[in-house]
Amino acid sequence: MNTKNFNLSEYLHEKQGILEEYLHRIILQFDQEKELVQAMKHSLMAGGKRLRPVLAMATAEAAGEDFRIVLPAACAIEMIHTYSLIHDDLPAMDNDDLRRGVPTCHKAFSEATAILAGDALLTHAFTILSKPEQILSWSKSGSQPVFKIIPDQSTLLELISIISGAAGVNGMVEGQMMDILAVKDAICPALQMPAKASIRPPALQLDYLERLHHLKTGRMIIASVQSGAVSAGADPGFFKIFTRYAEKIGLAFQVTDDILNVEGDPAIMGKSAGSDKLNDKLTFPALLGLEESKQFASRLVGEAIDALSLLPFDFQERALPLEAIAEYILKRKK
Repeated sequence: MNTKNFNLSEYLHEKQGILEEYLHRIILQFDQEKELVQAMKHSLMAGGKRLRPVLAMATAEAAGEDFRIVLPAACAIEMIHTYSLIHDDLPAMDNDDLRRGVPTCHKAFSEATAILAGDALLTHAFTILSKPEQILSWSKSGSQPVFKIIPDQSTLLELISIISGAAGVNGMVEGQMMDILAVKDAICPALQMPAKASIRPPALQLDYLERLHHLKTGRMIIASVQSGAVSAGADPGFFKIFTRYAEKIGLAFQVTDDILNVEGDPAIMGKSAGSDKLNDKLTFPALLGLEESKQFASRLVGEAIDALSLLPFDFQERALPLEAIAEYILKRKK
């Protein structure tokens, strides 16, 4: 496949715009005067790459379906992702002041409000998934709803299983816990010893780091791609190809994130740089060095694109957005 003539910027802009329209519809259903709703809106509508929902849409298209079939999952995934960012930025976690170019939720409001805003986004995401016809068809002005393509009930149940599994104790939340325990001098109460002691040898540290990010970042990226495949009714062979692709870009995304924390421009990224080193976090550049980390990310992206080449020929052009997104992950600046 060749993405030379594919305009990823236009594709992302189009899909991001559609997603934001529906996210805005969701927020407008609540009382805009409430501080909790304002905090939810502050973080959810602050922009960002919207990479995960766009991946879901692109996968549905690659599987031969109208991308709108995955909008319930796409909205839910972005709400869950935003909740995770709100909580990740808290003083008890990464203690960041800036996210998506605006003050983090706890800086704009309060720590308590930020915690509850994250909780609200997480739980409401599953309302969206369980009853999308009531939520996404809603119109404040009373005009005709524009959302008409909705997965059937068995598909919605499968989507809930995929996304909740990726977000929970065997997914993102456990990855966050592993990240906390990997910080220098963190204490693991169950062991009554520095948590890093059990992963100190470099080979074990790398294995630990890959596992950490498979859970913390990769599982939700994989769930995004799988949600697109499931919503589109992809057969098991397609599902396996898309999952392989997602596993590779999920890890590549985190490797490039670690690289950007070292050499990225905060003005472009919309968040601070250098915090990983300051907090002595376990990262790929810390273990492998900057250049080897870049080579590792490049290999992962190459393997992701190789997976897409296994699609039947008549589907490969449909998968051009997925290939372009993989290349974007490698070259991104934010």
